[in-house]
Amino acid sequence: MKIAVFPGSFDPITKGHVDLVNRAIPLFDKIIVAVGVNSQKKYLFSLEQRLEMLENVFANDDTVHVGQFEGLTVNYCKEQGARYLLRGLRNASDFDYEKTISQLNHIIGDELETVFLISKPEYSHISSTIVREIIKGKGKVESFIPIEILNQVTK
Repeated sequence: MKIAVFPGSFDPITKGHVDLVNRAIPLFDKIIVAVGVNSQKKYLFSLEQRLEMLENVFANDDTVHVGQFEGLTVNYCKEQGARYLLRGLRNASDFDYEKTISQLNHIIGDELETVFLISKPEYSHISSTIVREIIKGKGKVESFIPIEILNQVTK
């Protein structure tokens, strides 16, 4: 069984994240969208809210599962039996950063393979960081987040 983990903070999940997962579905038997918990990081949405958002977005696809983890992503992948990491690339900066991380993960993760998908142009400008700022500023976020979580995000 080909299992991939798509790790992130998903604070909040964006249309770019959803597009990436949907494009990866034909490549894997199971994709685990996993919220990484970092106690040093300050989040806009609680862990429970982020997990609920992910569950709502992927409710109709039984190949996509939602999880959470603390610590190294490679350890979570081992626990889940995942041999692949799914990552998105929006630009050259993402590539430089992700390339280094993937090489380290390959070494310490027993040859864990990272599969990169390049963002579609219409999503390459979207990041959770920017979306958080729009939410904090009470701006319109409809074009950046999945419709399934609009009510959760704009409460």
